Amino acid sequence: MPPLSPSSSPFAPGVDRRLFLSSLLGVAAAAGLSGCAGASAADSKSKGSLSAPLSAKVPSGTSLKIASYQNVQQLQFKLAGLTDLPFTVSSWVNIGAGPDVINAFRAKSLDVANNAGIPPIQAHYQGYAAKIVAINITRKPNYLFATKPGSDIHTVADFKGKKLAFSQGQAQGVVLLRALKQAGIKYDDVHLVPLTSNQFLTALQAGQVDIAPLANQQAPAYLKQYGSKGAHTITTDVVDLLNLLWAPTSVLADPAKAAAVAAYIPRWAQGQVWAYEHPDAWNEEFYVKTQNLTLAQARSITELANKPLFPPSWDEAVKWEQETADLLAEGGFVKAFKVGSLFDRRFEGIAAKAVPAEYRK
Repeated sequence: MPPLSPSSSPFAPGVDRRLFLSSLLGVAAAAGLSGCAGASAADSKSKGSLSAPLSAKVPSGTSLKIASYQNVQQLQFKLAGLTDLPFTVSSWVNIGAGPDVINAFRAKSLDVANNAGIPPIQAHYQGYAAKIVAINITRKPNYLFATKPGSDIHTVADFKGKKLAFSQGQAQGVVLLRALKQAGIKYDDVHLVPLTSNQFLTALQAGQVDIAPLANQQAPAYLKQYGSKGAHTITTDVVDLLNLLWAPTSVLADPAKAAAVAAYIPRWAQGQVWAYEHPDAWNEEFYVKTQNLTLAQARSITELANKPLFPPSWDEAVKWEQETADLLAEGGFVKAFKVGSLFDRRFEGIAAKAVPAEYRK
């Protein structure tokens, strides 16, 4: 995919941003844009069910299809002794990127997913009805910016006029937009190259982009391969505040599945606490054995790890999500809306009650 020219930058005056959205997220996203009315009708139809109290018991025979990118959930549950789920997991789906999750939701091949704050906003814009059911607050940056080999870029201020990998529907996208805003760089002063995060490394290696936001755990392997060729990283204090669970409203309107989701949330929270409290075991079992990193690389990642924080109240999360939606609206990527509709507050506090007090925010 060639880089965007200044005149075709997604933030340039007069650009057709829906065309940009379609190129980024594909046919399913484009179809979703025309399906807003249908999604709204479906949401309205299930409103009564979505307001019903959650059942304390999961009915026999209930199953869920759960996202588990790189098998993280199964491994955490196994190591932490959390495998006693009161429902059947019909499939653990190795999926993580927001656009892929939305498409899986549409295909009904996924019931619950773990993402950042931006995919639910993107789904809403596409007309797909889904809601947030659990929140983990992250206080330290999970992402940094990596340069292509041979780059002389050393600060965010140097991003002006450069080609930046940009994924509108993922956390990496909003981290980039927040970094640009913090540095006082106007959107039409850069060239945003529409990619999904799984394309970032290839784009950097090929010099297709000058900069790409990478997750902390991706950086060691990239620098090991390209650091000697002049690639380096740029850290900032920009955070992606929300690590969340979300599910389609069709799932949450099903009393049995909603009860299963409510039963899954405590284990999801406890698994993260276990990994945080047992870094040596997590380094060896996950990063070394499954990600092929050295123990030193694994330790450099876990040293940057956020302490899991599960807020009893979602007010801060709603405020941050609104700021994110407004930021995207300013760029013309979504229409402005009130994000409160994205949260199913029946689930508020479930995660917090499942962990020790030091992990509640």
